[in-house]
Amino acid sequence: MSLPPRAPNCPPGLEYLTQIDQLLVHQKVELLEAFTGFETNNKFTIKNSMGQKVYWAAEDVDCCTRNCCGPMRPFDMKILDIYKNQVMHLYRPLRCQSCCFPCCLQTMEVSAPPGNVIGTIEQEWSIFTPQFSLKDQSGETVLRIEGPFCTFSICGDVEFKVLTRDGQQVGKVSKQWSGLAREMFTDADHFGINFPMDLDVRMKAVLIGACFLIVSTSYFI
Repeated sequence: MSLPPRAPNCPPGLEYLTQIDQLLVHQKVELLEAFTGFETNNKFTIKNSMGQKVYWAAEDVDCCTRNCCGPMRPFDMKILDIYKNQVMHLYRPLRCQSCCFPCCLQTMEVSAPPGNVIGTIEQEWSIFTPQFSLKDQSGETVLRIEGPFCTFSICGDVEFKVLTRDGQQVGKVSKQWSGLAREMFTDADHFGINFPMDLDVRMKAVLIGACFLIVSTSYFI
């Protein structure tokens, strides 16, 4: 699949995001992890609605941190285009996700190209439902994400709503039910990201980061 022409004010490598309103994220099944429980670096394929590969994502964290810190581990994640050029970088520091520690909640920094921060995702303090604010490079909240009270994906999809600042739903991040065997024996899952076609391409990239932050914090069970 050829890349579209360079769009004005669009970070290099993200041109394709200007033409779509949906992405599918498929996590690769790691046999070592499935059979032994030994945590490995997560790898993902990002596709369009027709199943064409658009990007690859790969977690980069050392073995000790992966297996000692579990779902709260800090990590760097590289996102590559179809030519294996790195177009985005996600950084998640070590943080808590419990409502008992409101001063140390989850956060993620999104850069595109790497080294140029275009936005952040910050978890909001909440007792009953997971909530996040999506901010642009100036620190202004552009979108919010609100999860359901129950995030158990037993025989069905789990949806996190993407909202404007005034509470209007404009998209969603969802975990798609992938079958009993896959759900029981692996943590490799399928996810969907929906957003407005005319949303700023930088915020589309931040939404991709938000999907990975939600996935990594094990909200989807």
